[in-house]
Amino acid sequence: MPERIRIARLAGDSPHVPIVAQWVHETWGYLHPGRGLETAIAVLREECGAGGVPSVFAALQGDTPVGTASLVADDMSDRRDLTPWLASVFVPPAWRSRGIASRLVQRVEDEAQAHGVAHCYLYTPDQQPLYRRLGWRDIEVRDYRGEAVTIMRRVVSPFS
Repeated sequence: MPERIRIARLAGDSPHVPIVAQWVHETWGYLHPGRGLETAIAVLREECGAGGVPSVFAALQGDTPVGTASLVADDMSDRRDLTPWLASVFVPPAWRSRGIASRLVQRVEDEAQAHGVAHCYLYTPDQQPLYRRLGWRDIEVRDYRGEAVTIMRRVVSPFS
């Protein structure tokens, strides 16, 4: 029987917020020096909006989180002219190569489109091939906080 993975919007009081915040903190916490896990949890709770920007989604198998992605207004402190952002796409290693990240990205794109967003941005140091396959296009390669990253853009609603 195939595994059933559903994508759910997280509310700020969701019991899944601490584990999702831990994933994000462990993976990208170095981009926010001095921010501890408790602060990361509080920030994620604030990003759990009711719809549009901001929103946080989790891929769930039953009641177990197996991935996450967010739609946020600001994900690159020195590029506030670009908004909104697909951010924090993460799937634990044991759950990778099952299409979960692609489904999470699509859910964020659908959310953006449903709320009148014309295009979204993301940045990544190493997942350009995945995002290119999903229709994202490179717009800039640069250094961000000591790491070489590619900023990418995706049109989600050409009629907005």
